[in-house]
Amino acid sequence: MQSKLILITGASSGIGAEMARQFAQQGHTLLLLARNSQKLDEVCSKIKTTGGQAYSYSCDVGEYDQVQAITNTIKESHGIPDVIINNAGSGLWRFIEETSYEEILSNIKAPYLAAAYMTKAFMPEMLERNSGQIVNMTSMAAKMPFSGATAYVASRKAMIGLHEALTMDLHGTGITASLSYFAKVESSFWDNNPGSEERLPLAQKLIPIISTETAARAVVNGVEKGRQDITAPFMARVILFLNWLTPPITKMIMHATGYKR
Repeated sequence: MQSKLILITGASSGIGAEMARQFAQQGHTLLLLARNSQKLDEVCSKIKTTGGQAYSYSCDVGEYDQVQAITNTIKESHGIPDVIINNAGSGLWRFIEETSYEEILSNIKAPYLAAAYMTKAFMPEMLERNSGQIVNMTSMAAKMPFSGATAYVASRKAMIGLHEALTMDLHGTGITASLSYFAKVESSFWDNNPGSEERLPLAQKLIPIISTETAARAVVNGVEKGRQDITAPFMARVILFLNWLTPPITKMIMHATGYKR
């Protein structure tokens, strides 16, 4: 893949930061967005010390006024990204009655609203140019829901809806949409959302836990090859196939092995 301009949201840590590092190693220019400006600057600095090109923009991508302002700045300074990776996401795993109204809204803001706002901001120019790739990051929980994470699962389901709608909208254009999802990844997500890791369903043991580097590599390779469906490890695909083959049985297993009130 020739050198491209790649925008990544939620790039201050975890999979987002690792994707930025790997893309930079391949010679791409990175536009990195996140709320935590200090951590974001640290990611940029590390990329630059190894000869890469990265620019940081502190922004809450779940707020449309901030997205409008920052994307206008990006357009003036860098032009239109070739690849947009909607990676920003948050969310404690809680039953609905345990979840505050603010937490429900936070789950919707990132990833769903953030992805919708960012995609909308650049879509007119992408259509005019007739090229580009949009990667929407969700979770295995959106494919196979489990108990004890109501708002989180719902918001990740919304990302599937956004991806499927975009896929239909972009048919016949030079722009593609991809969906990326993983089961458990050893990342900073667990530190940022204390108490969530304990609610992983026991069925997770069927899928090997992957590192942040492995998850990021899957996305990087998926972007390079233009894949519409991006996940890892292979066992995740096996489990999803079994879920498609016998959904009632899988649903029963997920319910039986999930977190209980």
